[in-house]
Amino acid sequence: MSQERVLIVEDEENERSGLAELISAWGYRTETAADGMEGLEKAKSWSPSIVVTDLKMPRMSGLEMVERLAELQQNMAIILVTAQLTKDTAFQAGHLNVYDYIEKPIQPPRLQSILQNATSLLGAHLELEATRRALRDKGVLGQLVGSSKKMQEIFRLVELVAPSTASVLITGASGTGKEMVARTIHELSPRRGKPFIGINCAAIPETLIESEIFGHEKGAFTGALERRTGCFELAEGGTLLLDEIGEMPVATQAKLLRVLEDRKLRRLGSKVETTVDVRVLAATNKVPDEAVARGELRNDLYYRLNVFNIHMPQLREHKEDIHELVQSLLREMSAKHGRKVAAVSEAVLNQFRNYSWPGNVRELRNTLERAVIVCDTAVIETKHLPPGFGQTPVRTSSDDPDAVRLGVGTTVGEAEKLLILKTLEATSNNKTRAAEMLGISLKTLHNKLKEYGSMGAEAAVPKEE
Repeated sequence: MSQERVLIVEDEENERSGLAELISAWGYRTETAADGMEGLEKAKSWSPSIVVTDLKMPRMSGLEMVERLAELQQNMAIILVTAQLTKDTAFQAGHLNVYDYIEKPIQPPRLQSILQNATSLLGAHLELEATRRALRDKGVLGQLVGSSKKMQEIFRLVELVAPSTASVLITGASGTGKEMVARTIHELSPRRGKPFIGINCAAIPETLIESEIFGHEKGAFTGALERRTGCFELAEGGTLLLDEIGEMPVATQAKLLRVLEDRKLRRLGSKVETTVDVRVLAATNKVPDEAVARGELRNDLYYRLNVFNIHMPQLREHKEDIHELVQSLLREMSAKHGRKVAAVSEAVLNQFRNYSWPGNVRELRNTLERAVIVCDTAVIETKHLPPGFGQTPVRTSSDDPDAVRLGVGTTVGEAEKLLILKTLEATSNNKTRAAEMLGISLKTLHNKLKEYGSMGAEAAVPKEE
């Protein structure tokens, strides 16, 4: 039986007493307050672990009280009760570190589940906090590495949002570590013992993406030979990362929005709705506002996902973290490939620091993995790096076969085509490597090549002058 203290703040007397009676029956110690002002005073004197509060109340609203509670710097889980959750309220709640919300009329099983999860979170908080402090002193938080000011700010945001159930939109260029942020949020959350499922919306054909996300019944469509469990159900109780959310078809985005709002889904071909308890994180390498303006991302879905935003900087913006990243990645790659590579030479480190890393941390990872495989000593030297490492695909020397020479009047579109094709040529048609060097997603590269192919060979490659 839990001994957590629960403060109930509600201006309607019947609802207030009813909630107190219900929560007390579950074994919690309860206190009540009739408005935000009284709730704030009770919180100061009684030090509750959990606060269940209505939003609209006289004298002081629930959100204003929560904002004032944050100033107390006490370890509390805040649960908002609201007749209707608006976009503005969800946004404010996310930034005030609200643990969860529940809509009226309150469903007792859902409230009990939220209280149980909050209790688990509070019980593990001290242990997690001690572990995080020790690791942060070494520039590590979960799967994230870095002591720079930019990465320490990322650490702060991750620690702030991880304990809550708020949706998080992670933005940043390809290869900056958006998935690592998502995994770290999961690892530091009360859901860490449940599944983490990641799905790349850019890598799945449009005809299959709904089935991958929501699942399907046998016979739902041609080729559906058996029932398939979708990512939502696979992530039950845990976290689902929707990577490259901007590449999801708009029709699928509408269905996703309904699932996020109702917490229920229907497999393709099914007439039965299934309740799901999944925290959804999303990531994109696009600028969200621009994607919304282009019609690639639904405005309502964007606001539903963007309760909390974390933007990942490009590697060239925090090069002071390169040494720590190298050491971390070397440990990972050496274990993966059964090698004993312990460090990189000072010459290699200097090259790394002077390189612009268009493919960001992913490019650094790939470069080190190749070097670990070919290295026959404990230290990686410059000879172990990929041929031509550090050279950009654009050069000015007319004697260089890799040079991109453009005549005056060449359009931006034509210049883009030639740059992409020359980069593919320089990487021996390694599309993954080329996309990293160009700083674009693999799907974008494929789309560009498909576009050029439809124009014909001569139109696809502008003539040099």
